[in-house]
Amino acid sequence: MSSPSYVAAADGTRLAVHRRGSGPAVLCVPGGPGRASAYLDGLGGLDATFSLLLLDNRGTGQSELPAERDSLAFPRLADDVDAVRLALGLDQPVVLAHSAGCLVAMAWAAAHPAVAAALVLVTPPGRRTGDDMYDLPAIRAARAGEPWYAEAAEALALLESGDLPGGVRRELERAARPFAYGRWDDAAQAHAASTESQMSLRAWAGFDPGPSYDYAPMLAALAAVTCPVLVVVGERDGLTGAVVGERVAARFANARCVTIAGAGHYPWVDEPEAFAGAVREFLDSA
Repeated sequence: MSSPSYVAAADGTRLAVHRRGSGPAVLCVPGGPGRASAYLDGLGGLDATFSLLLLDNRGTGQSELPAERDSLAFPRLADDVDAVRLALGLDQPVVLAHSAGCLVAMAWAAAHPAVAAALVLVTPPGRRTGDDMYDLPAIRAARAGEPWYAEAAEALALLESGDLPGGVRRELERAARPFAYGRWDDAAQAHAASTESQMSLRAWAGFDPGPSYDYAPMLAALAAVTCPVLVVVGERDGLTGAVVGERVAARFANARCVTIAGAGHYPWVDEPEAFAGAVREFLDSA
């Protein structure tokens, strides 16, 4: 990845933005939470026709880790999105977010409902916002014939059972990774292998604003977002499921959901042509 440009957030934190490809700009917000933007790569070839501006959220990648832990929570990350937008002269940006980054993009859009030209929300999570993920057991069970299934299923059960020491949690997350991909092939394994080197444990731990945070006002404000919105989910996403996409899309006035057949939580890895084609078609008509 090329050397980033830097933007100063409102509190002075230096934020790294990596430019990849050429064409109309798309500001990309990674997930994890706490993962550097490198895992987004070229988003299945979108960088052939768009200039992807890959933001390392504060505390990740080449962005600065602030001293104030509270500033790592996703509502503050949403403020960083607007700081980047303004610094780069993106009056009406296209914003693409993945996984936990969708919460950041949603918080930003809720605070600035008439600013975005378009939003693309890729495999948004539902657990924090109370969106149903009832299809997860069936999606996971459909993989029972695969050689990695027994170990991965046991790891998931332990992860969901409660608090665990950090080292144990990381080992279990490693074992459960096949559920995040539509196929556990060489491309998926190579992508998964980069996870730990791209993660910031401090950013991961600080992402959640805590039990006192009320999601309801932010979610209600999404109805006033004026731009077109595309929600993309993977048919075989064993982390967040697929039905959550329709629930997220329903929060917006002008949104639709697309399901990528055969894809998991990282659809540009599993089905790059289908993913890039769906996003490109949407942006061409937005």
